[in-house]
Amino acid sequence: MTEELKPIHKQLKKELDKNRYQHTMGVMYTASCLAMRYGTNLHQAMLAGILHDCAKCIPGSGQIHLCKKNHIPIRDVELRNPSLLHAKLGAFLARTKYGVKDTAVLHAIEVHTTGAPGMSVLDKIIFVADYIEPNRDKALGLKEIRELAFLDLDKAALRILHDTMHYLNQKKSVVDSRTQETYQYYIGLLK
Repeated sequence: MTEELKPIHKQLKKELDKNRYQHTMGVMYTASCLAMRYGTNLHQAMLAGILHDCAKCIPGSGQIHLCKKNHIPIRDVELRNPSLLHAKLGAFLARTKYGVKDTAVLHAIEVHTTGAPGMSVLDKIIFVADYIEPNRDKALGLKEIRELAFLDLDKAALRILHDTMHYLNQKKSVVDSRTQETYQYYIGLLK
């Protein structure tokens, strides 16, 4: 871990619950592995990885309050499911609380939950790392997705999007339209 990340690490260890902290560390290290594999900026991947869930342990009502207070737009789907807000609120906190100025890092944090059409390599690394980090063990096909992540990030992202939508549909949960748009984008890209 770099010197720049140590104070962030120390702060997050206090703010996140034990499971979220372990997940966060897993995402940071997985993102660093993927960054090395795909020849992209290691520091950006580690910074986005360690901060991707910095707003996750804030209760839903608190996330709504902070978004309103800071003029962060809230869509209807986010109002009904405030846990979706942690990505955009996390990007805001990364900038204002943790001093992150790198727009690529902030964007990767913002889209790590729903994805986005045309994601950058860093965006895809955080999106995929969030799903495959070593502490995750519930998703079907995780072994194959982990292998795929190191072969083709686009195909791994598409598989994650597909599996996420399938899971949410089975639970009769709302699928965010951004997830659907991202899924359609990657289907078109990989035809």
